[in-house]
This record gives sequence, structure tokens and C-alpha cells, in this order.
Amino acid sequence: MENKPVLVTGATGYVGGRLVPQLLQAGYRVRAMGRSVSKLKGRPWGGHHLVELVSGDVLDKESMVKACQGCWAAFYLVHSMISDPKGYTKTDRQAARNMAEAAAETGLNRIIYLGGLGGKDDINLSEHLRSRYEVARILQSGPVPATFLRAAMILGSGSASFEILRYLVERLPVMITPRWVDTLVQPIGIRNVLNYLQGCLEHDEVLGQIFDIGGPEVVTYRQLFQIFAEEARLSKRIIIPVSFFTPTLSSYWIHLITPIPASIARPLAEGLRNAVICYDNRIRNIIPQELLDCRQTIRLALERVEQQRIDTCWMDAGAAVPKEWIYCGDTPYAGGTTLELGYAIQIQASPEEVWVALARIGGKRGWYFGAGLWKIRGWFDRLIGGVGFRAGRRHPVELRSGDALDFWRVLEADPGEYLLLLAEMKMPGDALLEFRLKPLPGGNADLRQTARFLPRGLGGILYWYLFDPFHRILYPRMLKAIARSIGKPVLNGPALIVDRKIKTPPSKKVK
Repeated sequence: MENKPVLVTGATGYVGGRLVPQLLQAGYRVRAMGRSVSKLKGRPWGGHHLVELVSGDVLDKESMVKACQGCWAAFYLVHSMISDPKGYTKTDRQAARNMAEAAAETGLNRIIYLGGLGGKDDINLSEHLRSRYEVARILQSGPVPATFLRAAMILGSGSASFEILRYLVERLPVMITPRWVDTLVQPIGIRNVLNYLQGCLEHDEVLGQIFDIGGPEVVTYRQLFQIFAEEARLSKRIIIPVSFFTPTLSSYWIHLITPIPASIARPLAEGLRNAVICYDNRIRNIIPQELLDCRQTIRLALERVEQQRIDTCWMDAGAAVPKEWIYCGDTPYAGGTTLELGYAIQIQASPEEVWVALARIGGKRGWYFGAGLWKIRGWFDRLIGGVGFRAGRRHPVELRSGDALDFWRVLEADPGEYLLLLAEMKMPGDALLEFRLKPLPGGNADLRQTARFLPRGLGGILYWYLFDPFHRILYPRMLKAIARSIGKPVLNGPALIVDRKIKTPPSKKVK
């Protein structure tokens, strides 16, 4: 098997994005699969000599067969709860069938699947945990042995569970909680999860088996809140459980207090009512390792957050494949006419110097001008169920393809030249914000900022024109503020360079 790669599906996700570099460091050849190769290339390991990047979609069986071809093992780390929050059970069912069939057709030796803990016979089991069991059953129904690792709450910097925990404890000295606050849970650190996943490649005893994986201690969520408060040097939290807090209300509360949207928080909140404890510890003898307790795991995660060294985040699994109109030169051919507004400024600085300021945009640094307007837009988006400002950004000075940036997603980031952002806030259309840097004679730089919007129906058109006056104030002043932040004089501008209004698209396509 040494000359064959290991397939990692969901390589841009939270677990997959950490598993790939660990396998590479261990000397494995890895085929990393995601829906966007450009997003994969943006990862620090994207250019490693042992990694192969492939585009694939678990809902497209043909692409799955191609991804599996030539591999000897596959990690199935895909979950559609983010991409399809309303229909994730049906979507995951079809994706699992495609994985099982592709594995059989290409002759894989094993599949390794990471799912959730919880009693499969529990009539009160949440839909989310029940769906995880169904995926495992489908994978194990095929001829290729599928190992099912059942984990409870995964703790690590950037995980959805850790972010919910962190924001609730940090922001709420007094917590009104549902009764599930006293439910038993056996959290596991992401470091231990990765070691178990890698170990499943190295021990044939795990083939086709089901294992519980958890940390060394069982706690309640109430105890977990207090442990976090102690490690974060916060006062002891006052926790008041009440009976009227339903999973729906809990998800909306999590949505408002934390960066986790209600669509993701709800299935997670529903699962919190189920005790998730390891009753089968066989894997500890097969793949021995030092298990970190809750306090150690939280301490390590907080250190990562403080050092701004979060390798992967739950937000990494966001929109990956840009719509065709983004790159189409003549947008009417892609289904509509875009509305555009753009400005240019010439700065007495090199493109590299300007990029340093541009790459810091968003997060704690903000958007250089109109901080209040950006915050109001973020709060409003959060109130109507959108992503809002989330947690800002992954890293304070580094941008890479796929990064979440407040309520934008980085589609492309070419240092010194180009930055393309896709809006993820709720709106009646699709929006882009593009920055282009070009060198000018004398070592100067031309910075161009263009907003593009593809409206959906009349509502989208009205939306664009409603915000148009604000954009005409905001965008040129942003460019001037970027120049000011690097202490360089403006040579010319900002000047309007594009102002495209609604026009009638051509009635005939031109080849």
C-alpha cells in the first residue's frame, strides 16, 4: 500500500483539514478531495510533494469513482449540515451510497468514517445523531470494510462545539440554559481524534468495526462551562436551567450569542439532550495514546486562539464552488446581467506594500471606513438568520482561498495582485467584492475595487439601488483609508471607473 495514496474526503473541513497534514508528516501519500481545487491549494499543505489535490463531490458518483481510483483507503469526513441544513439527512444518505459504491468499484481496502456517539436504540435520539448512524450503516452495507469511529463533543480551537462553548462562557456571566446542561458527555480533543483516524490505517483489527472514542473523563455541560471559565481566567458562571428552553429556542440563542448560525446550532442543540458516553473502550488497546482531559484540551485550544494559530475552523466548510457568472466574461450568458460599481486609486507605494494593508481587512482591523455601517449590516444579517460577522477571520494578517472573512468568503487571494470575496450574508442575489493591484511606473500601485451584484428578481434590483448611495460613500473612502493606513500619499483618485446599471441582455447567445 505504500505506493498508493489515501483519499481524504472533506479535506477543506475542520477535521479533514487537520488530518491531511498529519498524514503527510507521517509519510503517507494523500489525495485530498474537495469541491474546489483552488480552496485546497490555499491550504498550507496544498503544495506538499506527497499530496494530490482533486475536485470531487460526494453527490456525484462519477467524480467519487475518479477520486477513489488508485487509492487503497478512504476517510469519509463529509457532512452536509452546513451546505444543506434543511435536507441534510437525505443528502447525507445519497452521499454515503455514492461513497460505498465508488469504494466497491475501485477496490478500496477500507473506509474510515467519523460519526457521533449516542445510543442507536434510543427513541429520543436526535435527528442529527440518527443520521450519523444511518450513514455508518450505509457505508458498512457495502463489500468494502468500513470502520465507524463514534465521537462525542470534539474540543479544539475552531471546532463548532468549542466555539459555542467559548462564546457562551465568555459573553454570559449569568446563563439561562435548557435542562440539558446536566446531560453527561465525554468530550475528546481533536488531537486524539486525529491519532485514532491515522491509527485506523495502521491496524487491520479495526476493519469493519464500530468503536467509541472519547476522552478520559465524563462530565456534564455545566461542569464543562465552569472548567472553561477557570481556564479562561473568568469568574465562576451562574447557570440557571429552565424547562421552557426548547432546542429551537436554544438554537436561536446560540445564533445570536455565538458565530454559529441557527441552521447548524439547532441539530447540535437537539443532540445535547442525549447522553454521549463511551461504553466500548476496545480502541484504547488497539491504538494506544495519551488521552487529554477536558481541562488540558481547553487550555491548548485557548492557547491556539490567543496565538492566532487556528489551523482549521468549522467555517472552512462554507461555500466552496463559485457560481459560473463570477468568472464568465459576458455575464448575460450565465443567466443575467450584473450590476457593478468600481473605483480606482493610485498610491505612491508598491503593490506589495498595499497588499499588506489589504490582507488585514476585516476582523478586528475592520474595513478601514464606515465601521458602524459594517457592524449594522452584520447585526441585521444575524437577526434575519444570516451568518452576521461570525468570528471575524482565521488569521489577522494572512488570507487564503476558502477563508471566512466576516460575512464574506475568500474565493481567491493572490498576494500583491488580487483578492476576490463572495458575500455570504442574506440578500436577494449574489455579490462579489474584488480588489486588483497593478504596478505603475516609478514603483507605484494602482488599486481597483469593484462590487458586482447579480440580482434575483425585482427584489434584488431594489436591494442594489437601495444600498447604492451608501456604497458610493463607502467604497472610495475605503480606498483612501487603505492608503492612509500604510502612510503613503495618494497620487490620483479615488475615481469612478465602472458604474453598470440594469440593461437588457442580448436575445441571442454568441458562441
